[in-house]
Amino acid sequence: LGLSGPPGAGKSTFIECFGKMLTERKHKVAVLAVDPSSSTSGGSLLGDKTRMTELSRDMNAYIRPSPTSGTLGGVTRTTNEAILLCEGGGYDVVLVETVGVGQSEFAVADMVDMFILLLPPAGGDELQGIKRGIIEMADLVAINKADGDLVVPARRIQAEYVSAMKLLRKRSKIWRPKV
Repeated sequence: LGLSGPPGAGKSTFIECFGKMLTERKHKVAVLAVDPSSSTSGGSLLGDKTRMTELSRDMNAYIRPSPTSGTLGGVTRTTNEAILLCEGGGYDVVLVETVGVGQSEFAVADMVDMFILLLPPAGGDELQGIKRGIIEMADLVAINKADGDLVVPARRIQAEYVSAMKLLRKRSKIWRPKV
């Protein structure tokens, strides 16, 4: 599964919760977390592993943060190979967290069985900010953090995306993207 979304959408939190659920069901889970690299120093924080503390201690989970090192598209130059290595190593679920979201951070969509766009319920003009490119590639749009005071904005943004998805050309004859 490939996961992308804007900063603050809760990608790492979602992956940790989902990953723990999968390992409790006896799956072996690999997480390939891609972090942006500094254009100045070339360095990267690689902080995703520290945000997934419970999953990182799970013996049935493997978390590998990697810098983009200037690669565009939200993944690294070797993400596809890393997915294959994880599968060869016995991991039956591989989660790829991209650097974030814009109009072109969807290269992962061609590497995975399902591409999930994770969105927060209240972030301004989401349809304008995300743009068409990544929406067209999403197999599933998940509105995250939809609780408490954010239930109403979450339902509103869900309705906006359901409407927007109807206007897009289908990538598959058998699957209609869900929101």
